[in-house]
Amino acid sequence: MTDSRGPLRPTGAGRTVAVLVLVALAALIPLLGPPAALHGTGEAEAPGAGGIALLRTVLFAALCIPVGELFVNRLARSLPGTEADPVAPRSWSPFAAAAGFTTALGLASVVATGNLVPDHLADIDAGGLYASRDGKLALLEVNAFLVAGLCALSRRPVTQVWPLAAVVVAEALRAHPTTEHSPLTGSALTLVHLTCAALWAGGLLHALRTLRLWPRTAGAALLGLYARVAVVLLAAITATGVCSSLRRMPPETILEQLTGTAYGRALLAKVLLVAVVAALALWARRRLRRAADPLTACAPARAEVAFLGLAVAASGLLTALPVPIRW
Repeated sequence: MTDSRGPLRPTGAGRTVAVLVLVALAALIPLLGPPAALHGTGEAEAPGAGGIALLRTVLFAALCIPVGELFVNRLARSLPGTEADPVAPRSWSPFAAAAGFTTALGLASVVATGNLVPDHLADIDAGGLYASRDGKLALLEVNAFLVAGLCALSRRPVTQVWPLAAVVVAEALRAHPTTEHSPLTGSALTLVHLTCAALWAGGLLHALRTLRLWPRTAGAALLGLYARVAVVLLAAITATGVCSSLRRMPPETILEQLTGTAYGRALLAKVLLVAVVAALALWARRRLRRAADPLTACAPARAEVAFLGLAVAASGLLTALPVPIRW
């Protein structure tokens, strides 16, 4: 911390260690989660489920980072006195795009082998990707992350919004195959849910990074503006999440499936994580409004980012588990 004229400074090696521990924990959730979630349910684990869940987690994180940067930079420009060229931390978008491209390529290779983890390069039928809906969506994500990376390195990084939007649309369509009941409704719910989640998680991360460079008064104003928008994002995430869950687990079976199916268990874990995140967000908002120093809200906000990361990992795990049966 500094005086009222200076920016917030990082606290040193302790924060770096904490971040590394949280990243490792977030990676373990999708990697080791499928066997734990499936234990005792009688459901079969898909080949390579842990690896696929980890790839999905990285892909979701790679989407959140640039979306959050674009979102918070837009909020920063709307504050009085920062319209021209607000100070911003170094962009992580190029690195996120590289990670997204790599993971999307890995997921496309799985699709190209009939949704099996390839053992050799010869097993991958790259040309076959053009023959299936899932293959085309996988290729779309690969190309979209590639274009997003090029946009991030260009003079107009704001143009990333279009390839990033393509990734969101592709994910929404992939999550609801045409054989599903009302797939377009499900895709629309996922589209809103994923967009709001990326804005919330990525936006908070970038807002906290920005505060370290801004004067305290301006930083408090930015965090307050983000908090007001985050309330709307949380409401949209909750509404779309509930609707999506009820589409896959009807009300009369939801309690049993939350504990008796792998998908339900992972969903319950994600709900609990989001509940913790919401409580931390409320705590931070109260500090912003009532504390003598509004930037004491950064402490619960940092914890909120950590639990959001775990929620992203839980989302990646959900994509690798069998969808529950509509009893």
